[in-house]
Amino acid sequence: MARRPQLAEAGPGLFGVPAPEEAEPGHLGHRKRLREKMLTRGPDALADYEIVELLLFSALPRRDTKPVAKALISRFGNLARIFAATPAELQEVDGVGDVAACNIKAAQAAALHMLRAEIRDQPVLNNWDRLTGYLHAALAREPIEQFRVLFLDTKNRLIADEAQAKGTVNHTPVYPREVVKRCLELGATAIILVHNHPSGDPTPSRADIEMTAEVKAAAGALGIVLHDHLIIGNGRQLSFRREGLL
Repeated sequence: MARRPQLAEAGPGLFGVPAPEEAEPGHLGHRKRLREKMLTRGPDALADYEIVELLLFSALPRRDTKPVAKALISRFGNLARIFAATPAELQEVDGVGDVAACNIKAAQAAALHMLRAEIRDQPVLNNWDRLTGYLHAALAREPIEQFRVLFLDTKNRLIADEAQAKGTVNHTPVYPREVVKRCLELGATAIILVHNHPSGDPTPSRADIEMTAEVKAAAGALGIVLHDHLIIGNGRQLSFRREGLL
């Protein structure tokens, strides 16, 4: 009697048999519970890794996102450092591809846009706490030095916040002539200089002090006021004006 040929291994959904991912109600139920937790109890009820999980849901629709989220926390330390990581660094974590990295960076961008909106069209000198909160979110965990200029109008309202240069872990080249040129292009009458120290220590170097004096002189020659130069560290900041360095 001839043997009945064996059926090939069933693929996803073949003969009504669910794929392995679809046959795991555990992680699907977990997703539903996590969404309900977010919607009913709010973001304060979520741990950092749970927020990361929510960002990964659409990028990993058939995978348990908890191990990936916890791997990201383990790799970078906390949610803020995950947001600050580059797409390439994020993708070094198993399970994080282009879509997941994009979702994470989009969340960072949304947070920065929200913080920037809170200081735009208002005199920044009267909203110092909001300004420094935005700058810490944008720069405190950057792995290389970044030099930014806040361009202000006659009422000290923010016209633009622009990165002028990026450097190494401890040096950024700054050209006072370019700063002043950009002021004239934007019609700015005042500026605030900002840069970060990836070491976390906001103590200014001699080069920082000399560069600030050069920018002040170049701007002052055209009637542009340098209000301050802020150095952002990790959880700390230094104001040149408060330290008597301007």
